[in-house]
Amino acid sequence: MIMKTKIIPDGKKELKKLPIIYHKEAKYLYYPVTTARCPQGETCVIDGQEVKVGEVIGTRKAAFFEQPIHATVSGKIIAHEKRHDEAGRLVNYVIVKNDYKYEMHESVYERSDEEVNNLTKKDFIEIVKDMGLVGLGGSAFPTYIKFSTDKQIDTIVANGVECEPYLVSDFELMMNEPHWVIKGLIYSMNAMGAKRGVIAIKKKYKEIKEVMEFALKEYPDYNIEVVGVGNHYPSGWELETVKNAIGVKIPQGQLTANHGVLILNVSTLATIFKAIKFRMPLLERFFTLSGNGIKNVNFRARVGTKISDLVELAGGYLDVEIPKVLILGGPMMGGNTVSDDVIITQTTTSMIVLNNEEYFEEPCIHCAACVYSCPVKIQPVQIMNALKNGDANGLEMLNVNKCIECGLCSFVCPSKIHLTEYMRKSKQFLREVGN
Repeated sequence: MIMKTKIIPDGKKELKKLPIIYHKEAKYLYYPVTTARCPQGETCVIDGQEVKVGEVIGTRKAAFFEQPIHATVSGKIIAHEKRHDEAGRLVNYVIVKNDYKYEMHESVYERSDEEVNNLTKKDFIEIVKDMGLVGLGGSAFPTYIKFSTDKQIDTIVANGVECEPYLVSDFELMMNEPHWVIKGLIYSMNAMGAKRGVIAIKKKYKEIKEVMEFALKEYPDYNIEVVGVGNHYPSGWELETVKNAIGVKIPQGQLTANHGVLILNVSTLATIFKAIKFRMPLLERFFTLSGNGIKNVNFRARVGTKISDLVELAGGYLDVEIPKVLILGGPMMGGNTVSDDVIITQTTTSMIVLNNEEYFEEPCIHCAACVYSCPVKIQPVQIMNALKNGDANGLEMLNVNKCIECGLCSFVCPSKIHLTEYMRKSKQFLREVGN
């Protein structure tokens, strides 16, 4: 009998036990001038110019917002050159040679608690915008836009569920720096006038619950609680998290703000704390190398570091005679990259290295495992067939745009069909034909 699949192996047990290697001394740092969200951009520095930590060196531009680019080390601009990004696109990069002095730019300074308390909502939004903060749960959506709502916000949910397998960045942050998360949440609650804060974690993360609740004892004046949600996948999907953490059911396609709720990743909240208190942009990220093709290692590295440098520090690849599959992000929602010569960006937290195993996609056996397991209740095989037939109307009727690309349909398919990829291609097809 075909059953709904919700529990999947997460591969985190051993990764959580690994020590963290601090690699903040990269010789060269690379900053893409454009991204998938910001297809245009420009720099405001020239080759040979000296820059400091936190200094703006360029601006990325999208249709309705701009995003500053900050240096994460002090040093000299040595080049503007084209390089391939993680998706294989050839984009412009600005390169800084590290002088290892780590001199802070004059724009980076600590605010007193009184100054922080006197910030208005407008001030708060402007700071978050100027620091270029984005959603660190993977969306990379500009954080200031979430706070720009005119809706009354009653509750802010800190999403620490991190349901994607092999990712432990949020776990390590909450275990090691709980106060960053809590203070970022408090600053956000104050800015939005929210009376309640909820830190959502998986029920099985008892160690996080203990650490967070102990830290919260220092903030008795704030209504903040730690709530355990299901251990299933994808319990970190924001609508699922909100439903299970505070009991508010939000229809897909509607903004959480329309229901009095803002949901922010815990790492995003930590960056908000740094931005508000120290006027500091995101300078570094937790990064994991995992998989059977490499020694598993946890790092702390500066944004702009080459992943190939970390691979070298980890001792290189294992079983070098076997071809490798490289996945940036998690195995369910991450994307393949053809080379490790890519850069750690604000949202890069992991590269999985797998020894390549050949397999063959087989015909669909109509078991409906993908339908039973789909969290948004669409029909992946029907969508795949509509795409193959070029049926745009059929794709619309089948609601392919509801797909959150969680990867469950591919995971459960006994025929090894890449159904999630068909979902992505179907949505792209609809965009191209204008439906």
